[in-house]
This record gives sequence, structure tokens and C-alpha cells, in this order.
Amino acid sequence: MSNPLLSPDHLPDFAAIRPEHIQPAITELLAQAQAAQEKVTDPDFPADLHAMERELDVATDALGLAWGAIGHLNAVADTPALREAYNAMLPAVSEFFSGLGSDERLYAKYKAAPIPHDPAEQRALKLALQGFVLGGAELQGEAKERFAAIQTRSAELTQAYSEHVMDATDRFALFVPPERLAGVPEDVVAHAKALAEAEGQPGQCKLTLHFPSYGPVMQYAHDRALREQLYRAYATRASELGDPALDNTTLMHEIVALRHKEAALLGHPHFASVSLVPKMADSAEQVLAFLRDLATKARPFAENDLAAVRAHALTLGLHDLQAWDVSYVSESLKAAQYSYSEQEVRQYLTLPHVLDGLFALLKDVFGLTLTPVEASQASVWHDSVRLLALHRDGQLVGHVYLDLIARPGKRPGAWMDDVRGRWKRPDTGHVQSPVAHLVCNFAPGADGQPSLLTHDDVTTLFHEWGHGLHHLLTQVTVGGVSGIDGVEWDAVELPSQFMENLAWEWPVLERLTKHVTTGEPLPRALFDKMLAAKNFQAGLQTLRQVEFALFDMRLHAEGPQDPLALVQAVRDEVSVLPPPAFNRMPHSFSHIYAGGYAAGYYGYKWAEVLSADCWAAFEEEGTANPATGARFVAEILARGGSRPAMDNFKAFRGREPSIDALLRHQGMALA
Repeated sequence: MSNPLLSPDHLPDFAAIRPEHIQPAITELLAQAQAAQEKVTDPDFPADLHAMERELDVATDALGLAWGAIGHLNAVADTPALREAYNAMLPAVSEFFSGLGSDERLYAKYKAAPIPHDPAEQRALKLALQGFVLGGAELQGEAKERFAAIQTRSAELTQAYSEHVMDATDRFALFVPPERLAGVPEDVVAHAKALAEAEGQPGQCKLTLHFPSYGPVMQYAHDRALREQLYRAYATRASELGDPALDNTTLMHEIVALRHKEAALLGHPHFASVSLVPKMADSAEQVLAFLRDLATKARPFAENDLAAVRAHALTLGLHDLQAWDVSYVSESLKAAQYSYSEQEVRQYLTLPHVLDGLFALLKDVFGLTLTPVEASQASVWHDSVRLLALHRDGQLVGHVYLDLIARPGKRPGAWMDDVRGRWKRPDTGHVQSPVAHLVCNFAPGADGQPSLLTHDDVTTLFHEWGHGLHHLLTQVTVGGVSGIDGVEWDAVELPSQFMENLAWEWPVLERLTKHVTTGEPLPRALFDKMLAAKNFQAGLQTLRQVEFALFDMRLHAEGPQDPLALVQAVRDEVSVLPPPAFNRMPHSFSHIYAGGYAAGYYGYKWAEVLSADCWAAFEEEGTANPATGARFVAEILARGGSRPAMDNFKAFRGREPSIDALLRHQGMALA
């Protein structure tokens, strides 16, 4: 039987991958990579970067491609058998990559290698040496063994944390009669009815904690008791207040404790210090000062936002505003203030037409032509997934897998991930084109209608495409600094947040819209109302993000402690609307416990500063100015990680970044 994970094809054969393929394929690829590691670390092997790349990087690329495909399926098409097979091989894969990054023999070869002439190769070498230090290559004896054990155990813990969040989300179901969903959009109710009928409960509606179900109920349902029931279930996911088998409490403590032990072994005062080495920020103190300054500036606006919510709640008969009322009251307030609702806008944003408009935009702005790959040639993991080929000037740029609809067994949220990067392969001499996954969790259509998106959904789609373009439009062919590789984690959100601005441009949004029944485009008058409401509750939203980022940075800078006590202390400092005591936000904060953002969540706000400042250049020079667009592509997107992000920014903007544009864009600039 041929094993699809051992296929050398450019695109993984996702549809053919089965759990039973994982162990034999990964075992074989690990053996090949380990053999390559031994070969290049032999004393007789030359300290030559290109020679090492031909042997070692080719072998680790094959392993990484296969393991990446398995990890992706684990995130978007989870089954008990797949999870078991993935977890069975996770320790061996973690141990190999940990051992590779801490191999003092390999580190010595890199240090002894002549410095390349090419600037991108110089940058790649610098980052590789930095990676060896952070990977424990300078440790000896028992310390090295402890470090390796920490890496393996951490991988197991973060995987278990992620599984608990997914399972706690998937396993919740609440069946209610349709009358309890008064106020909820018709298509959401229709889908809930279809889910209940599929489970043998006709006449009922099935509600879940997946956001396309949960979000509209919290926003529109008149039934306050129903909103409270769902809120409690959502806010206590993966905690001791839910299913004990899915409680993340002990995992959280052990994950953070191990990170601080890792930092101590590396000679750092805390894990935040380790995390910040490859980032733009210099220290935890600098990040905390940035966040607290932003909180101070946002607080008066947040207090005004909250006062407006409380006043409007009284008009709705809600005299004791609770957490499960806030989205409902806010939506009602927004509709009253600006004379429109998100539900009205959704009727114009059908997923097929949004994609058509987005593809046309990518052609106009970036010269990209997107062509669906024939179903017979596109091996995908679900029938809703599309594979697109991107061309420019007749040349293949890369491929993108679009997986946009929510379903059980799929991790919540939205993300872009790379399948493989642009790379001049040392084994063939050919430049390998990049491939990306672009994943969202939009509500499926109901009763034969297409999926209807909120404008927030559209900005999410644009956000992930910004990441995708960063990965796909790189002109760098050096491994480790091509596309998003090598980009500082607190700058990697710049292109994604930059793209969100386009979703607010009338010429762009107009071409995305087509009413689901009449086919009419979005009226300009409705867009003007949306624009007037763009910064609705910007103060509250900013403080919420600062709360998450402060919790993350303090958790990793202060050492192991009770996360619930810490999150309460952070809320006491910055929040104007603290959630109830039973809220267990840390238990499902996958970004920092299982998603790579540990001591890095602040990067979302820092990258907003960068992206707003970059967008200001388009405002100054004309949003349709092709010269400005070409400069943005050339200095930021095409450069990838081949030079520091601050150098990219200054090459585009001509100066250091300023927070002024962000505050102005969010309506928080002081007069």
C-alpha cells in the first residue's frame, strides 16, 4: 500500500491520508532526518551552509511537510483515530526537533561556516544561530537533558490543552423550541432546526458553543435566561466548572512552570525574556509600559461606551446589566444610534459573492489571478474546502486551501498556516512555490441559501488573506526568512491588520455585496451608517485586548501563580466591565497556552500601531495610488523575514512608527 505521507508531490494528498499511515510514514521520515543530522555533524563534513542545506534541510523539509499535514488535519478534521495516531508520534517528533535545535555539533558547524555575501542568507544564519541558543545548544550534561525533557512534555501538554478546548466546545449541545430564539436571525434558526432534526429531534433547535451558533444568540436572542445559560457554558469551557475530564487547570499550571524552568536553564530571568529575544520589543517592561499607556488613553472612551450601554439597558428593562446582556444591549444600542443592524448588512454579504469580489480585488491590487483547481486534482479533507492556484503575469505564484465553514471536529477561530514556503531547493535547484492554508469558521448556509457573513466576518477573511499574501508574495528564496518565516512575532500581524482597512473602503466593499434575494448591491446610505458606527465601543474593545495581553505578559514575566488570581488583578487594573467571577477565560486562552503567542499576545496591539501607520501612508498618498501599493509590496510583503521588521517599516514609511494613526483610526485621538 502506498503511503500518501511519503509522496514527494508538491501538494499533500489530504483526502488519502488515514490514521494508519501516520506511524510508518513519520517513523521512516524521522529516520531519514536523523541520518542526515548525523551525516552533517560528522567531523569530516564541511562547515558549509549550502552543503548542510542539501543534506539536512531537504530531509527535515520532507518530515515537516508530512507532520504539518497531519497536524493540520488534527485541527480541521479531528477524529478519535486521527488524534490517537497523532499523539502517539508527537513525543518522537518533538524530541527530534528539540534535539536538532540543541545539537552542539550542528551549532558548531553553523558558527564555523563562512558568512554568506547575500543579505538574506546572512539574516538566515543570524536567526539560525539565535535559534540554537534558544534551543539549548549551549547547555551541557544534565541541563541539556532537562531542557529536552521540558520540550517533549510541553508539546504533550499544549496538545492536551488544545484538545480539551475543542472537545468542550464540540460536546455542548442545548435543544430548545424555536420560540426561545425570538430575535435571532432566520438563517441561524433554520440551521439550528436542521441540526436538531439530523439528531432525531424535529421541531427543536440545536444550539452549540461554535461561534456561528453562540454569537448570534448572545447578540440577538430576547430570551435572557437562554443567553445566561449559553454564556455560562461558553465562559467555563475546559475548566473545573465544566466536564472534569476536560479541565485545563493542572495543564495550565504545568505549562507555565515548565516555561519558567526552560528560561532558567537558558539563563533568563523569566520566560517572557526568552520569548522576546526574537521579537521587536526589547523587554517585558517595555511591553507592559506600552500596554498600560494604551489602556490609559483608551479608558475614558471605554467609560463612555459603558455608560451608554448601561443607559440603553434601562430602556430595555434591564436594571442589573450582566455579562450575558452586554452583546444583546450593545447590538440594540448600535441599531438605535445608527439606524441599522448587522443582520441587515448580512443579507448583502453572501460568501460566494464576497469571495468573487475579494478575488477581483486581489487581481486589481496585486495582479493575482485566482483559479480553482479541478476537484479531480484537488485532494482536500472536506467537500466545502477549495484549492486555488494563484498566478501573476502567467507565472504560478502559489496555492491556497480555503476552509471557511464551521463544523464539528474543527478548531474554533481563524488562522493562516503555511504548508510549505518559497525556497530554492538545494536538491533540484528549482524554486519551490509557496502553499498556504486559510481557515475560518463562518456559519453554514441554511435552506439552500449561501452562507451569510457579518462585516466582522469579512474583515476576518481579509485579515487572514493578509497573512496569506505575506506568505505567498515573498520574493525571498532563502529558507528560514522567506514569507512569514523569520518575521518577528510582534510584526507578523502587520499585513493582516493592514488588509482589514480595505474592507472599509466603499469601492472595495460595494463589489463584495449582492443581496441574497434581490441581487442588489449594498446601498451607499447603509455603508455610511456602518462607517459612522465603525468605532462603536472602540474603547471597550481596546481595553479587552489590553486585558488579554497584560495577563499573558505578566503570567510569563512574574513566574508561576494562580491564573485566576492574576486575571482578576489585571481586570482590577484595566477593565471597566469585569466579567463575573465564574468566568474562566484562561482555561480556553489557546493563543498563549497552545498557540505560539506566549508572552506575545501584545503583538496584536503593537502590529495595529504598525499597520495603522502604514495605512496612513495610503490615506496621505491616495488609497488607490499604485506607487504606494507597489512600495508596500516591495518593502514589506516581498521582503518576508530577510531583514528586521523595523527596517521594512522604515523603508516603507521613512521613519519610526507612531501610535497617533491607530488612535485616530479608532476614534480615540484626543482633541
